[in-house]
Amino acid sequence: MKNPLKSLAIQIIISIEALIMYFPGPWGLSCRVSYWKGKFKRCGKHLYIGTGVTIDGTRNIEIGDEVSIMTRSYLYAHNNGFISIGHRFSGNTNVLIDASNKGKIMIGNDILIGPNVVIRASNHVYDRADIPVREQGHSGGNIVIEDDVWIGSNVVITPDVVIGKGAIVAAGAVVVHNVNSYDIVGGVPAITIGKRGQKKIK
Repeated sequence: MKNPLKSLAIQIIISIEALIMYFPGPWGLSCRVSYWKGKFKRCGKHLYIGTGVTIDGTRNIEIGDEVSIMTRSYLYAHNNGFISIGHRFSGNTNVLIDASNKGKIMIGNDILIGPNVVIRASNHVYDRADIPVREQGHSGGNIVIEDDVWIGSNVVITPDVVIGKGAIVAAGAVVVHNVNSYDIVGGVPAITIGKRGQKKIK
C-alpha cells in the first residue's frame, strides 16, 4: 500500500519544480539557478537556465562555468547515466542531452549547440524479434564532444561517437561515426564536406 504522506511530498516537490520551471523574468531565472545549482554533482559560476528546462538525474550531472541552457531543453542522466558539460557552453532552445539508461556524455569547453539538437548516448536493445523492442531494455554508450565544436540546428548524434576538437556539424546532419578534429561534416549519415582553416578557392 502506498504511503499517502510520501505521495503528498512527491506531489509538492513536483509542483514547486513546475512553478520554478516557468516563472518568468529575472526573479524566475534567479530561482531556477538557485534551485538547480545545489542539486548538480558539480556546478560552476554564471549558470543560465531558461524557462521550461527539464532536468532529471542531477546528481549525475557536472556543469562548468558560463553555461547557458535555453528554453524547453532537456538534460537526462537518470538510471545510471552521466553528463559532463565544460566551460562556456551555449545550448539553444529545445536541445536534448540524454545519457539516461547507462549512457555517458562528455562535452568539452567552448561549445555551441543550435536548436532542436538530439544527443542520445543509449539505445534500445532490439536483438530479439519474438518480444517487443520496448521490453528488451537499453544498451549504454558514450558520446564525447571535444573543445570548440559548433553543432548546427536539428542535428542528431548517436551513441559511441567522438566529435573531435574544432569540428563543425552542419544543420540537419545525423552523426553515426567519429568526426575528425576541424572537419566540417553534413548529411545523413554525416560525411566530411570541408575543413576548418582552409582558404576557399574562388
